Amino acid sequence: MEKIEHIGIAVKNLDEANKLFAKLLGKPHYKIESVASEGVRTSFFEVGGIKIELLEATRADSPVAKFIEKRGEGIHHLAFAVQGIEKEMDQCAEKGFHLLADAPKDGADNKRIVFLHPKYTNGVLVEMCEEKKN
Repeated sequence: MEKIEHIGIAVKNLDEANKLFAKLLGKPHYKIESVASEGVRTSFFEVGGIKIELLEATRADSPVAKFIEKRGEGIHHLAFAVQGIEKEMDQCAEKGFHLLADAPKDGADNKRIVFLHPKYTNGVLVEMCEEKKN
């Protein structure tokens, strides 16, 4: 894993959260995007070379909706940039980490993503993400 790529924050209302974070950070979000496979609408802010991803559920059965129902709004995951996501997945599995999928899937911000189960990472949902090759 190379660096923290972004910090994901689960929010109930993306429009309101965008206003709050724009006020806090002194600049607007630079992108809004929907990820149907994850049941979320996202927006991104950049601060100090790290992205903040706000996530709003678009359906009640999405992982973000379940997270908010159980824990409320707040930090949802830490995402790390990787090169060669399949190799990273294999290495994590060999080290005893449990992956939440057998293969990467398309995520927001032109990324391929996979998550590690938080039971194996001290309760923190960890995402590995790799820039899609066009």
